[in-house]
Amino acid sequence: MKSSPPSWSIGEIADRFGLATHVLRHWEDVGLLAPARDSGGRRRFGDADITRVAIILRSKGAGMGLDQIAALLDGGAPQRHAILEAHLAELDRRMSEMVRAREMAEHAFGCDQHDIATCPRFAAYVADIVDGTAPALVDLTGASSVARPHP
Repeated sequence: MKSSPPSWSIGEIADRFGLATHVLRHWEDVGLLAPARDSGGRRRFGDADITRVAIILRSKGAGMGLDQIAALLDGGAPQRHAILEAHLAELDRRMSEMVRAREMAEHAFGCDQHDIATCPRFAAYVADIVDGTAPALVDLTGASSVARPHP
């Protein structure tokens, strides 16, 4: 007798990944997941579904939206490469901002100035914001756009 491959309920998958079950249902509704159904109509997640959930989580953590993730998971999506190209450019921008933020924090940690705003070197890190050539708020997560200062 041949055994069937392992499968898990929606509750088991939700617990495994620390998600609410409604999140998995939403991802199914938007086409990111397509779990099998048992004879009672209940969702049964297999190994491939678990991999897809992990890809979705890692992609969301990298700042991708569900529409971008859908294209990533659809090898036949015509816009797939363009979406990935734009995402790579956004990751490069965010990494550059993270490097700058780390440099600022390292400098502030070792700076002798009691008030960091009086440190000339630290002021150089924010000069582009002061002169209006950079956004006033830098979004390091990529989750939303940020406002530019008024000149």
